[in-house]
Amino acid sequence: RNMSSAGPEGRKKMRECNGLIDSLVYYIQGAIADHEPNDKATENCVCILHNLSYQLEIELPESYAQSIYMQRRNISSNDKTPGCFGSRSRKVKEKQQDTPLPEEKSNPRGIESLWHSTLIRIYLSLIAKSTRNYTQEASLGALQNLTAGTGPMPFGVARTVVQKANGLPSIRTMLHASHPMVKKTAVSLLRNLSRNTSLQSDIAREVLPDLVSILPESALESDMVCETIASICYTLFNLTQSSSHNARLLLSANGLPKIITISMNDSNMFSKASRAASVLLYSLWSHTDLHSAYKK
Repeated sequence: RNMSSAGPEGRKKMRECNGLIDSLVYYIQGAIADHEPNDKATENCVCILHNLSYQLEIELPESYAQSIYMQRRNISSNDKTPGCFGSRSRKVKEKQQDTPLPEEKSNPRGIESLWHSTLIRIYLSLIAKSTRNYTQEASLGALQNLTAGTGPMPFGVARTVVQKANGLPSIRTMLHASHPMVKKTAVSLLRNLSRNTSLQSDIAREVLPDLVSILPESALESDMVCETIASICYTLFNLTQSSSHNARLLLSANGLPKIITISMNDSNMFSKASRAASVLLYSLWSHTDLHSAYKK
């Protein structure tokens, strides 16, 4: 567990170590099957896998990178009008999101296990069944790492979490966890998931009211870290930016007074949250059909 946080070279060596990842996954599967998700060894295994999934998309060996990203490159080269921002345009991004991963292997080995749906379901199972804060945080953190990029793998993992494995109810429960780091990591994971336009309606329906409910009435009175508040605001921004329906959902959850209060807090401690809330307000105002509702 200590060695897995030693940096890129350490992660590379451990990912390449024959049988190591398979053994960790095997042990966790056994612990879940035996209804023992709270033992210390399971926590250690999950924390190692969490660390090994960090920057995975960037650090993938060339052989995997080629098989996963060949389709992405073809899509980018076929797009003749990428827009003002080149390959970063919304049009190209949405096409990349729709690019499927190569078909999953039924028996993944080694590094390919790290993004396989089997392990994604294991993380979601631990989030739901474990009462150990570090195990919950590491499971959420591993999913956060796997959904952090902009390529086919992160978006493929996001689709598995939301649509194939029905992971949102378990993640939603963690928004109300008493441990601040568990809550923070759950919000960060949702922020990553909410970047995927095809999943936004599912996410808004399932967790938007909960995200609003955990925003503080006043940022100064909150024990939530500023970064978590900012992350919630950016998640709500993703969900409402292109959807008047989701913006109305935020309104009906009484989110507007909270967001206004946070945006007006100019103390240095909460500047990041205040800025995020202001960005969200600006985006909400772009829905002109809601102006009269906002004013009320």
